[in-house]
Amino acid sequence: MTPSTNSTRRAKRTGPFPRALTCAESTPAYPADLPQPPLRVQDPGELIAALPAMLGFVPERSLVVAILHGPGRGGTAAIEAVVRFDLDGVCDPRRIDQFTACVGSICVREQATGVLAIFVDDRALSGVPGALRDVALLDALGAAGIAVRGAWSAPAIVAGARFRSLFDRAGGGVVGDPAASLVALSHVLDGRQIRRSRSELTALVVPDRQLCAQVSARLGPEVARYRGELSAAIRAGNGVAFQRRRLEWVLWQIADTASGAPRADRELARLAATLRDRPIRDAMYGLALGDHAEAAEQLWAQLARATPGTDRAEAAALLGFSAYVRGDGPFAGVALTAAVEADAGHPMAVLLETSLQSGLRPERLRKLAHCGRQIAADLGVDIGPIDL
Repeated sequence: MTPSTNSTRRAKRTGPFPRALTCAESTPAYPADLPQPPLRVQDPGELIAALPAMLGFVPERSLVVAILHGPGRGGTAAIEAVVRFDLDGVCDPRRIDQFTACVGSICVREQATGVLAIFVDDRALSGVPGALRDVALLDALGAAGIAVRGAWSAPAIVAGARFRSLFDRAGGGVVGDPAASLVALSHVLDGRQIRRSRSELTALVVPDRQLCAQVSARLGPEVARYRGELSAAIRAGNGVAFQRRRLEWVLWQIADTASGAPRADRELARLAATLRDRPIRDAMYGLALGDHAEAAEQLWAQLARATPGTDRAEAAALLGFSAYVRGDGPFAGVALTAAVEADAGHPMAVLLETSLQSGLRPERLRKLAHCGRQIAADLGVDIGPIDL
């Protein structure tokens, strides 16, 4: 990890997937902690009904691609990841190559045997134009060497909606009840939220202008105070003890956030100033694998809404990482987009966003969380057991 600064850097966006696709979740949702035995989806209507649980929200005007791994034809294939794209984005001819490259990259990484495609669009009720667009996108996947094993379209994911097959004119049926889906029930029992729309995800990190102004007014003095106290502690040979106390204060803030109480502007300013201290900031990544991950996410979301620039990027990157390692690619994508838009040169945010868009599995990032826990231990703080 590299030190952060308070300047907002407007670096040019680079990487395999330009920002044009970031607004759609070209960020796969991986199933985390799969139930044993695995849940089985028997028909397309059940699959479509299960999509809100797989994504964490109800998709609208979307193309959802399920990445398959396993026998393929003649056997049972497992869904390794689910990726959502904004239909209005991917149907732009200038972006089709980006779309197929994104899906292709994930397929290669997962050694996929094919994909399933589900189009959700209320405008499809008007008929032919939507059908032609859907077929063009399926043809683009095929031309890129991606085997589409099945494709369906539905106007909405609600119980009783009619879906149709794009491969068989006679094929179709009725969407099951999303709330009664076995996948949804499994997620609810695990304590995971299924939101009504993607906008509920983005609302979690939308800046609160009034709060931002209040926190910004306090931030300068808080940063100066922190730096002065740290410098004095280092001169006295108590630098580590000072950082330990401040780390413990952050953990107390997280514990108090779990009670549902929002942080005051002074607390948020002090928190932002504290997270500018690299060891403390890096230690926070260790919380993503523990019992306090949910409370930490609540606090990072509050801080992201209350600060601009690099301070917002730091909080949103922590939030995105935590969502990433628990398999919530769509929410991680929303948070990391906010981080990169706040500071286009933020190294951790750019690294995580690129990893997410290229389909790097969440478990590959657990080492970063372990590093955070070790940093906390070096400061003399045990941040709790790892949730295996």
